[in-house]
Amino acid sequence: MTVEQLNDHGQLRHLISLADLSRTEIEKILDRANHYLTPIGQPPPRDTILQGHTVANLFFEASTRTRASFELAAKRLSADVLNLDVNMSSRAKGESLLDTIYTLQAMQVDIFVVRDAGTGVPMRIADHVFPHVSVLNAGESDTSHPTQGLLDLMTIQKHKGDVGNLCVAIVGDIRHSRVARSATEALTKFGVGELRLVGPQELLPKEPIEGTQSYAELDRGIEGADVVMALRIQKERFAQLGDIPDPQEYFRRFGLAEERMQIAKPDAIVMHPGPMNRGVEIDGALADGPRSVIQEQVTNGLAVRMAVLSLVYEHVLTTRGEQC
Repeated sequence: MTVEQLNDHGQLRHLISLADLSRTEIEKILDRANHYLTPIGQPPPRDTILQGHTVANLFFEASTRTRASFELAAKRLSADVLNLDVNMSSRAKGESLLDTIYTLQAMQVDIFVVRDAGTGVPMRIADHVFPHVSVLNAGESDTSHPTQGLLDLMTIQKHKGDVGNLCVAIVGDIRHSRVARSATEALTKFGVGELRLVGPQELLPKEPIEGTQSYAELDRGIEGADVVMALRIQKERFAQLGDIPDPQEYFRRFGLAEERMQIAKPDAIVMHPGPMNRGVEIDGALADGPRSVIQEQVTNGLAVRMAVLSLVYEHVLTTRGEQC
């Protein structure tokens, strides 16, 4: 199943994956995101572009940052916002996913923001919604998290400029990470100089990913890097790691700390998508220190989500006009 992410006018209709977007289309999103950035301490950016329209946040998997970010983004664009509590939803009572979507469409929802642990769920929804309705992927299984990939690219560009000159290392559970997949898609489209995937052998990709190099040792993986991104590791993964039985050993082998960062570039930045396991993937002092851009990732994420919502609104408006 494939769904066109752009409409016939070249406008963004859905955001399911970065894989099918061109560099030019991604640049358009990031340009809009920069429009929605204001310095911390200043009043947050606001717009009335979504006034009179409804955004439904359907988070069938737990989330704090992404859900809060999409909710704030929609409200700052003046949308009506519906947050569906998965524990109270009809889907939890046995109603099919599509019946839930059809019910909400009947309530005149214009944009669905979807997170689900199942692969293909955002695309399936996008294949069944009305022509004017848009679907945004807020995290899908271990396959895709496009707005996270966009905010990571935006953050790197703001600190380092053209990624074509950079060495970027992503450290952790690469194999099961939708964050790593979307960051890889974004960075390779922009011609990243070198992209290293670093982690225990059992958590590296099973098959080589074009444009990347894999490293099973942290020091080799981050040596000379301009950007180092740590990924959250879930506790259940330790059962798969024969020689890394617990979080303490993982931190010793693959955890980021200031002393280990000395082999990266002197001005290397440190990133993490959150939530962080301090003392497992990253030392607290490093996460809060001058190298860290983790809080900026959060700020940029809100701007990216405002940008995506405002861009798909243009599709909604165009399609409704054609139907009149």
